[in-house]
Amino acid sequence: MIEDKNQERTSLEQLGEFGLIDHLTKNFPKLHTSTKTAVGDDAAVLDFADKRTLVTTDMLVEGVHFDLSYIPLKHLGYKAVMVNLSDVYAMNAKATQITVSLAVSNRFPLEALEEFYAGVALACELYQVDLVGGDTTSSTTGMIISITALGESNKEDIVYRSGAKPNDLLVVSGDLGGAYMGLQVLEREKEVFKVDPNNQPDLSLYTYIVERQLKPEARKDIVELLQNLEVKPTAMIDISDGLSSEILHLCKQSNVGCNLYEDKIPLDPTVISACEEFGVDSTMIALSGGEDYELLFTLDQKEFPKIKGNPNLTVVGHMTSKSEGAHLISRNNSKIPITAQGWNSFAKA
Repeated sequence: MIEDKNQERTSLEQLGEFGLIDHLTKNFPKLHTSTKTAVGDDAAVLDFADKRTLVTTDMLVEGVHFDLSYIPLKHLGYKAVMVNLSDVYAMNAKATQITVSLAVSNRFPLEALEEFYAGVALACELYQVDLVGGDTTSSTTGMIISITALGESNKEDIVYRSGAKPNDLLVVSGDLGGAYMGLQVLEREKEVFKVDPNNQPDLSLYTYIVERQLKPEARKDIVELLQNLEVKPTAMIDISDGLSSEILHLCKQSNVGCNLYEDKIPLDPTVISACEEFGVDSTMIALSGGEDYELLFTLDQKEFPKIKGNPNLTVVGHMTSKSEGAHLISRNNSKIPITAQGWNSFAKA
């Protein structure tokens, strides 16, 4: 974490745990009627009436999931929320509340955590979710973030990973590979900076892919779009670990196979050019890169006229019987088995 030596630093010890929580959460408004009691009591009180409640949680660890030498703390707070909201939207549900828990070492002053919570606050404001609790504690190994997101949905509207049928269309939102290539650019510039700290990188050519890495957006808009089109996916998942891994999750949970067409995979021109610059295959990056937080879902073919031509959605394949397996159909019409090569938290470096 690059620090301004002249910046004011307030030790967390001065506030104590409860004083710190009060300070960081004092400006979070309540946005949902389901939020009865938020931060300030022993537990949050939520009332979802006759709705189904969804709960998801993710942990982010410094040095594993993020590098503070190039991700600003405000961006990190925003991204940490997006990672969790994306899982709620992948269930075709509405995200309503979050809790935020942090463990930090003594190298983090109050001002650093204020920056982190500014990102959390922006995410809460833009995505209309309430902060209703969390925890803070000390760490000997840097920063650890744990966020839990809650959501609500009517029982009949929830979409699971297990509903895909043979001949369903396979559809993806947005484009893929940008977050991974943004990470490659940032890692390269970090190495340059180590050699020459006076060198300031020019990232103007990489704005889109760097933003995809540092400030991803959960696809709440796609859930709303599908509802407006009166389209309910048969199965859905978010793309956090790479397209290939997520396809295989859908296939396993739905007990089906899949044909994915290489020439249909949506790639932004900046991703293609960055892949050429780094000498990597753009299809491989889309399949294995991860952190795009797009939505991958299946649809009954009769729904195709409703999404046809929509710039936010791309039909990339179709589901098959389980016996046919999951395959990538290459540009030269070769049939290649899809393997999970996306992010694995426990893989050796």
